[in-house]
Amino acid sequence: MFKALLLEKGQAFSATLKEVDEAALPAGDVTVKVGYSTLNYKDGLAITNKGPVVRNWPMVAGIDGAGTVLESTHPAWKVGDAFIHNGWGVGETHWGCLAEKARLKGDWLVKLPSVFTARQAMAIGTAGYTAMLCVLALEDHGVRPDAGEVLVTGATGGVGSVAIALLGKLGYTVVAATGKADEQVYLKSLGAASVIDRAGLSASGKPFQKERWAAVVDVAGSHTLANALAQTRYGGIVASCGLAQGADLATTVMPFILRGVTLAGVDSVMAPLPKRQRAWERLARDLDPALLESLTTEVPLSAAIAKAHDLMSGRLRGRVVVKIGG
Repeated sequence: MFKALLLEKGQAFSATLKEVDEAALPAGDVTVKVGYSTLNYKDGLAITNKGPVVRNWPMVAGIDGAGTVLESTHPAWKVGDAFIHNGWGVGETHWGCLAEKARLKGDWLVKLPSVFTARQAMAIGTAGYTAMLCVLALEDHGVRPDAGEVLVTGATGGVGSVAIALLGKLGYTVVAATGKADEQVYLKSLGAASVIDRAGLSASGKPFQKERWAAVVDVAGSHTLANALAQTRYGGIVASCGLAQGADLATTVMPFILRGVTLAGVDSVMAPLPKRQRAWERLARDLDPALLESLTTEVPLSAAIAKAHDLMSGRLRGRVVVKIGG
């Protein structure tokens, strides 16, 4: 038996911490002991039942996990190896990592970089790994630190906070957009050069606006993404990785055909292993451990459900690490 945050949907939805029989674990070639997990936006949607994230029931929540291998028939993994897991439909179609044990596929796992503890890896989690993928998209497009202002939306969230920390350390001029006026000190401590009110981006705007941003990391979608595109400078890029405001996008082709703007979709869930490894290698090099700690809150597994509700109500900032057991 092991403890797990189990999501069930019969006559009514429930999210509870339960003892689960190990025989119920799904198929996979690697069984792991989860030391730490985390709460991402998708986890919040699933645990609070505010979005159609879960597609198989019952479901153990948790799209991320870090810990050690207990059993393996996969050639790349042996007992005792330290791993990171992000995405791959875990917590959606396959039992997840907000649990003491999980059974996963070895092809989904990444070796834990030696510079990180399991706790630090989960402080990064899918949110931070996604932020790194966005930064890589900007770099691959040719955006350099002297190119001009880089906008980061959803700045106090997990993706936004890590993106600011990464971009700031790399020398970019970061403008953080937030609806939390009292978080300016926090955002500037991460590396933001300035902070703007998200209200200026979150309402419907003109399809073509004054040029400002050399690049954008957007987690919001909807009007925010449309306005960001309309304000991006000639040849710039907008990395889109979220839908915190909405999945809709009402815009025109003008930013694309008159300014050569690129809209780059950033997917972290099904990204191939080489892309994941590149992102984690860069996180190991470019993310300041002290800044990571400053944006991290740790809670026990027993508090994960309450924290998921706080996350969906906008009462959290940065990253939430979930300690499993102990």
